[in-house]
Amino acid sequence: MILNLDINFDPYPEQQKIGYELITFAGGEPHIRIKDSLEKSEPVMITHRLCNFNNVGELLVTVNALRNMGVKEIAATLPYFPAARQDRITATGEALTAKVYAELINNLNLEEVVVYDAHSDVVPALLSNCKAISNHRFIEQVTRSMNNDLVLISPDGGALKKVYKLATHLQKYDVVECSKSRDTATGKLSGFKVYADDLQQKDCLIVDDICDGGATFIGLAEELKKKNAGKLYLAVSHGIFSKGLSALTEHFDHIYTTDSFSNLTAHEQLTQINLSTLL
Repeated sequence: MILNLDINFDPYPEQQKIGYELITFAGGEPHIRIKDSLEKSEPVMITHRLCNFNNVGELLVTVNALRNMGVKEIAATLPYFPAARQDRITATGEALTAKVYAELINNLNLEEVVVYDAHSDVVPALLSNCKAISNHRFIEQVTRSMNNDLVLISPDGGALKKVYKLATHLQKYDVVECSKSRDTATGKLSGFKVYADDLQQKDCLIVDDICDGGATFIGLAEELKKKNAGKLYLAVSHGIFSKGLSALTEHFDHIYTTDSFSNLTAHEQLTQINLSTLL
């Protein structure tokens, strides 16, 4: 059975759903009442989009409520893992936030934790019983209508390993490597580089896991055009788009993402693919 803590997110539409009431007390504390009676032997899969710390709290109280009902087998599908980018300490005084979230979830003793297109190998290593699903099926859908001479663009060193694995899986496209510099004190990006002399007007698809503000991709788009790129496309598994789409759509012919983080407003230059077709 499935318990979808985000009513607008249903990655397993064919499965029977558990009814519940989710409450937030005046002090801000999340609370849940599960309305359906459950068989103790029936496994339960919880799904949620962990976009903030309160969502994590909702997950924690839900597992506790199920345990109190005697449910023994509980798993969770958490496609966007919070703080996945905070998976290392880069300056004195910082928290290793990904580990903080992982420890909270590990304490739930779940049978399985499904994450989608993990930012790095760190989160799957930190999480107990983690099932990490790649972005391969997502990019397969994205590229169906694109030219066979498309070039896959790795935006930085962190994405390079995954993009080469993707290219090996697809067995169609060449990979062009890119890089950038980041000031760890300010977060400012600079020094974008594309390691190709002439892209010969080939269409380019930048592939990455997360788009937040989009500065990385805007900087790369400018450099790709200088290297004689054709049409530019962007495919990101987790579309946060904290600064909106307007700046990105000035540089990209089309943008692709999933519903792992939120349901986005329709836009003619945006395609959002439901994870229900990918998991």
